[in-house]
Amino acid sequence: MGIEWLKPEVVFGSILYALIGVVIFWLCFVIVDKITPYHLWDEIVHKKNTALAIVVAAMAIAIGMIVAAAVHG
Repeated sequence: MGIEWLKPEVVFGSILYALIGVVIFWLCFVIVDKITPYHLWDEIVHKKNTALAIVVAAMAIAIGMIVAAAVHG
């Protein structure tokens, strides 16, 4: 395989795709937060709603998998 993965265009492309994936993930999370009838952060952190935290974690994993599959091709 060699050191082809150390070429600047490969490193830059990987960083660019990672940033695009993070931005898309963040946008999806904000959209889900806006369409729910309550504020997720307050409900999880201040009211300690464990069930909601598990659902949000599962949603975050699912969105992450979708974004990763879309970026990977």
